[in-house]
Amino acid sequence: MSLIEGRTGEWEVVIGLEVHAQIISNAKLFSGAATAFGAEPNTQVSPVDAGFPGMLPVINRRCVEQAVKTGLGLAARINLHSVFDRKNYFYADLPQGYQISQYLTPVVGKGSIILDMPDGSAREIGITRLHLEQDAGKSLHDQQATSTYVDLNRSGVGLMEIVSEPDMRTAEEAGAYLRKLRSILRYLGTCDGNMEEGSMRCDVNVSVRKPGAPLGTRCEIKNVNSVRFVMLAIDYEARRQVEVLEDGGEIRQETRLFDSGRGTTRPMRSKENAHDYRYFPDPDLLPLILDPAWVEGIKRTLPELPDAKKSRFVRDYGLSVEDAGVLVAEQESADYFEAVARGRDAKLAANWVMGDLFGALNRLGRRIEDSPVSAAGLGEMIDLIADGTLSGRLAKDVFAGMVETGASPAAIVEERGLRQVTDTGEIETAIDAVLAANGDKVAEYRSGKDKLFGFFVGQVMKATQGKANPATLNEILRNKLAG
Repeated sequence: MSLIEGRTGEWEVVIGLEVHAQIISNAKLFSGAATAFGAEPNTQVSPVDAGFPGMLPVINRRCVEQAVKTGLGLAARINLHSVFDRKNYFYADLPQGYQISQYLTPVVGKGSIILDMPDGSAREIGITRLHLEQDAGKSLHDQQATSTYVDLNRSGVGLMEIVSEPDMRTAEEAGAYLRKLRSILRYLGTCDGNMEEGSMRCDVNVSVRKPGAPLGTRCEIKNVNSVRFVMLAIDYEARRQVEVLEDGGEIRQETRLFDSGRGTTRPMRSKENAHDYRYFPDPDLLPLILDPAWVEGIKRTLPELPDAKKSRFVRDYGLSVEDAGVLVAEQESADYFEAVARGRDAKLAANWVMGDLFGALNRLGRRIEDSPVSAAGLGEMIDLIADGTLSGRLAKDVFAGMVETGASPAAIVEERGLRQVTDTGEIETAIDAVLAANGDKVAEYRSGKDKLFGFFVGQVMKATQGKANPATLNEILRNKLAG
């Protein structure tokens, strides 16, 4: 547990997250309007979404299925009976004057997520509930200096609000939680987790207390749209609260906004309690009753999730827990690795994927599904290392050529003459030339300066343009220097 050191001693930070995950569905939660991102404002709006009088909501079965699938992926209890409520508040981008949500009886109950921390420890974070709700529209303040515009394309889009228990104690744990949750959602295909486009947003609840004391008053930081910003917001807000308390002040329960430019939080409004929203069951929607057989059918379709895949990678491929965790963080990375490793040295495959490939993708700003080097191509290059055509050093050059041109490894080897020299006669000739040119250093080596061996290896490699087989070179060189 990491504690904040204040003037009056140590303080513990208590963190809970509310994640709003946009459901992958072609239609909204209660209407048939489209949900595609980036459409022209107000072109994906039905009368239901616009709050026209007399319009009745109709539940989207696909959204319910996605919520149940997510609940199962979070090892959570699926509630076969749940209720939709009206959450009443007034804002320009909420045309109905209320949001259809779930409150006391959500579709998904308690679950958990296991976090793998950098120090090798594991942390279990509780999930309080997952409930379905419709999104609001979007206010546009940057279209004109004196006016605010409203885009209702997002109004009515299905959301899963995933609420954690206040089990996190550091910004690092909160970051790990968000990354793990996003990974699970992507594996399940229920949310794309794209925080930049707003399809996954996070409200951060932060309070501080003396270790062992009752929970302090929390502040909620609304709509934070990146993992890094969530961590920065927690660090700032926790220290702000400690300073207020140590100066004799009180923490007011309020909603705050995170200013990413300044790295600070600022007040938005006093925090509402549940009774302020005047929740009551939506009279236009019947309770949601799920068939146990239908839920069981969804359970049978679940993919292999990150934790199970990581365990399999450790067991079947002999990878370390850390390497397996990196590879399974994204399903596309895991699939790519498996395609490369099939029938090959899995540890070597993992090293190439996590090292050279990830480095190239990071440099190019591309995702692995858009990689210039296919899994098949990287596998072929590893085969060339295995059969002695390439040394590890030459393979680096071949890989760089593959990234640059997209050509096959065999074509690059032939075109650039990068085939490894394994002919002992050719290597021996190069060694003889190096030893003849450096007679003084040969004498020094034979008098006990063993470290000069690396010098001779480097000179031979230079003479052969890095193509000499290292094992063969070392063996012949040692024999000649011994003589």
